[in-house]
Amino acid sequence: MTSTTTLKKHAALVDRMATTLGIDLEEKAMQGQIDFDQISDAVMACSGCSNPEDCTHWLDAQQGQTDAPPDICRNADLFARLKAGKHA
Repeated sequence: MTSTTTLKKHAALVDRMATTLGIDLEEKAMQGQIDFDQISDAVMACSGCSNPEDCTHWLDAQQGQTDAPPDICRNADLFARLKAGKHA
């Protein structure tokens, strides 16, 4: 079972990645493009990553917003759909 600390860490990474990509997850949820279960699934997918520090370093290196997540992102397809205005 994944610990609460791990889930919080990965929830923050998912939110930070979305923000860096110019995606407001709360707004997307209110627009019906994603539901909260899908956001939870994204956090769980992220928590399965064996090296979240790579993601953290990548996020730290970004200057403002960027168009695409790194290749290592387990939620790259989800973020691409949301950026395109499609349903998750």
